[in-house]
Amino acid sequence: MIEPGTKAPDFSLPRDGGGEVALSDLGGKTVVLYFYPKDDTSGCTKEAIAFTELMPEFEAAGATVLGVSKDSVKKHDKFRDKHELKVTLLSDDESDVCERYGVWAEKSMYGKTYMGIERSTFLIDGEGTVREVWRKVKVPGHAEKVLEAVKAL
Repeated sequence: MIEPGTKAPDFSLPRDGGGEVALSDLGGKTVVLYFYPKDDTSGCTKEAIAFTELMPEFEAAGATVLGVSKDSVKKHDKFRDKHELKVTLLSDDESDVCERYGVWAEKSMYGKTYMGIERSTFLIDGEGTVREVWRKVKVPGHAEKVLEAVKAL
């Protein structure tokens, strides 16, 4: 389980629009890494829009915002374009990064259990150390709380 004070596991994932993003390539930058279940669902859309609306403030604070789900890059591109998202969306189709960050978890809905992404956010400082962790995130007000934490670094 990743906790504040631990080194963030490095990764390299394909991104919306093509190319890859590696955490190690972002050295020196604050990174907001948020995991969400699925593109274009109600909560995930609201969360992505909330981060997008605050992007100028995240950028002014020197932070990069990365959203991760198992959806394909093609789905990410459609999601980004449909909602005019400004966050970078990464595809973890193998669940490797989700598992390393401990967000691939058993969930239940309507009495059925299944594996899925537990909505979570990690704030990583420029040294690659996890500074804050939010698990089982409730979307309303979350992006604002993360921005406050970024500004407090």
